[in-house]
Amino acid sequence: MSLDTAEKQKLIETHQVHATDTGSAEVQVAMLSKRISKLSDHLQENIHDFASRQGLLKMIGKRKRLLSYIKEKNVQRYQDLVNKIGIRG
Repeated sequence: MSLDTAEKQKLIETHQVHATDTGSAEVQVAMLSKRISKLSDHLQENIHDFASRQGLLKMIGKRKRLLSYIKEKNVQRYQDLVNKIGIRG
C-alpha cells in the first residue's frame, strides 16, 4: 500500500516547514498517516492478511514516536499537525 509520486509530492507541499523540506517529522507523519489509512482499508477487506497487519502496527508505532518527538519540541506545532491531518493524537 505505497503512495505514488503525485500523492507524495502533494503531501510534502502541504506539510513542509520550509521550501526545500522533504523529510521533516511533519512530512513523515503525514505520509505515514496516509499509508496507515490505505492499509487499514485493505485490511477491512482482507482480514487474514497478518503480514500487512504487522506492518500496520509498526507504522502506527513509528507515527506515535514521531508525534511524541514533535510534541516534546513544540506543542503548538503538534496541535496544528494533529488538527491538519485529522487524527486524535
